[in-house]
This record gives sequence, structure tokens and C-alpha cells, in this order.
Amino acid sequence: MLPLPAISLIASDYPRLEQLARVAAQQGDMDAGFLMVEINRAGIVPDDAEDIESIVTIGSWVTYWTNWGFARKTLQLAWPEDLTPDLAQISVLSPLGAALIGLHVGDQMPYFVAGCMNIVRVERVSRSGPNVIRLALPHRIPAFDYDDPDPGPTAA
Repeated sequence: MLPLPAISLIASDYPRLEQLARVAAQQGDMDAGFLMVEINRAGIVPDDAEDIESIVTIGSWVTYWTNWGFARKTLQLAWPEDLTPDLAQISVLSPLGAALIGLHVGDQMPYFVAGCMNIVRVERVSRSGPNVIRLALPHRIPAFDYDDPDPGPTAA
């Protein structure tokens, strides 16, 4: 069995993480139970700790790989209520998110998804997003009005 790495939570995240995990666990969320265990074994560090740049915190961008054989991936760890439709975010209440929180660069952590053990390894942590060009899409695509009496320009 893989030994569990030491994890560190920043002081400003700790109270909110603990409350989030406790409430979700009381509501029967199994992943919250895993997060609760991680919170209970974590060391609490000041927000301005020397090695803060190498610790996975809420809001940080994490480059990691898993034992699934996929290439490296970079995601931002987020609070569940702050998630957007952006696929580059992951909730701290997900199995992978709970495994990532508090890890340091180079750490490996086992976690379970659908009863299968997986391992995640942190390769890089950043406070700013990855160099990604985001596509600007309109928020609303105008609908075609079938009742409009003006058919628009016609070909001659």
C-alpha cells in the first residue's frame, strides 16, 4: 500500500473546508467523508508560508497525472459553489479534488472512484492559470423568428 503523504492546508481555507466536509458528510456524501479524513490529518500552515507555492490550495492550478495512463492534465481546484461550466475546474468535494487538496509538488496520493483505487501525482502547482487561449462564445444566440413578415434580402 502506498504511504499517505503529509498534507498542508492553509489557515484561511481550513474553517470553510472543515464546515463544507462536515455538512456534506452529514448529508451522506461519501466523498466528503474522505475529505474529512484528509482535513483531520492535515497540518495547518499560515497563508504566507514559505512553501505555499508548492501546495495545492483552493484556487490553485494543478498539473498532475494519474495511473489511468492518460497524459498530464491541468485543472483548477475550486469550491463546489464556485464551479463554472469550464471543464478546467474540479470541486474539492470530488474524489480527485479531495485527494489533491494539501498535496505538495511531487506527492502521490491514492483515492477511490467507483470502488477502484487510483493514484494521483502532483507535478506542478500554480496560482495563475495555464497558458490557454479561451474561445469567446456569445452568451445568447438569436433565435430565428418564423413570424417575421420581412423575409430579409432576396436574390434577384
